[in-house]
Amino acid sequence: MKQIFYKGRFIFIPIAVAAFLSIISYVVMQLWNCLLPDVLHVTTITFWQAMGIFILCKILFGFGKGGGWRGGRGGGAPWMRNKMEERFKSMTPEQKEKFKQKMRDRTACGPWGSGGFDRDWDKFDTEEPKKETE
Repeated sequence: MKQIFYKGRFIFIPIAVAAFLSIISYVVMQLWNCLLPDVLHVTTITFWQAMGIFILCKILFGFGKGGGWRGGRGGGAPWMRNKMEERFKSMTPEQKEKFKQKMRDRTACGPWGSGGFDRDWDKFDTEEPKKETE
C-alpha cells in the first residue's frame, strides 16, 4: 500500500500544482480584467499573461507565508527558529541579557543605516562590550 501511495505522489503533486497555478491565474485574470481597465485604463490580459504576472509577483515578493526575513514575528525558516529557541533555553539570564542587548544594538538604525552584522554574531558570551571612542 505504501508503494502505491509513494508512486502516486509523483503523479498527484505536479497535477495539484498545475491545477492550483491555473486557478490562481484565472482569478488574477478575472480581477485584472474586471477592475483595472475601468480604473487605470489598461488593456485586458489573457490567461497566460495573468500566469506570468502571478509568477513574476511571486519571484519579486516571495513565496510562502508572509512576514519575510524582516517581517517581524514569525518570519524566517522554522529550523532556524527552533535552533534559536533551543540555544536561548540553554542560556543563563546574564547571557540572555547580553544577547538581547547585542541584537538591539545591531538592529538599531543610526544616521548611516543599520548597525551591521559581523560573522561571529553567535559568540556574544565571549565578547567584551565595545567601547566608543571619541
